[in-house]
Amino acid sequence: MASSPVPHEPPIYRRIADRLRQAILAGEFRDGDRLPGENALMSEYGIARATARQALAVLINEGVAVPKRGSGVYVRHFRPIRRHGSRRLSREQWGTGKAIWDSDVTGRPFTVDDIVIAREAAAEDVGRVLGCGEVWVRRRRYSVDGRPVQLAASHFPADLVEGTPITVPDTGPGGVYARLGDLGHAPVHFTEEVRARMPSPDEAAKLRLPAGTPVIEVCRSAFAAGGTAVELNKMIIDAASYVLQYDFDA
Repeated sequence: MASSPVPHEPPIYRRIADRLRQAILAGEFRDGDRLPGENALMSEYGIARATARQALAVLINEGVAVPKRGSGVYVRHFRPIRRHGSRRLSREQWGTGKAIWDSDVTGRPFTVDDIVIAREAAAEDVGRVLGCGEVWVRRRRYSVDGRPVQLAASHFPADLVEGTPITVPDTGPGGVYARLGDLGHAPVHFTEEVRARMPSPDEAAKLRLPAGTPVIEVCRSAFAAGGTAVELNKMIIDAASYVLQYDFDA
């Protein structure tokens, strides 16, 4: 009888990467911690510098670690944000004065910065959805646990929201959807389109993404009663920081 083949053992650099990954998952290295460098790995495992560099490159390419020039390789292990599509947009959320983001972060600290609000000509795709030539746009960046995770640009028909809190930084309890409700145009239906792609250089810089990290682009349209579009929101989110959840009835 022929003997069973001996399983092929992964190369040493892969085994080292596996050990480092397991240590990260076990909490031995936390987000932002510096991993053992090439010299430390060479000493511990008796390997060449090129092998140590390969081991660290595995984790970098997986998005588990990020290199900092002249400093070392650092852990990038972030507890994903669970974005529940229907729950966060329910009237029970914003209609009672709660922020949509409260549903996403469930108690984790989050901040909003880089807020820019302006009236401008509508881009072709925006104007086609909203049926107008000018819009008010709210652009901002969201960070969770001190890490940038999302860029968002909300567009509203200019004449609809002119002179309302939607055109100032603090929109009040319940955010923009509650304010649209105050105007008699509360959203009753949402549509989201989702696609994955690589970020632009500007997006990567604002989200502080390591090389090779994709983003998820979410384009959401909000409609009031009668089918009138009252918002078009374009969101760019760090794909490594999110789990997108959608519930459906059979």
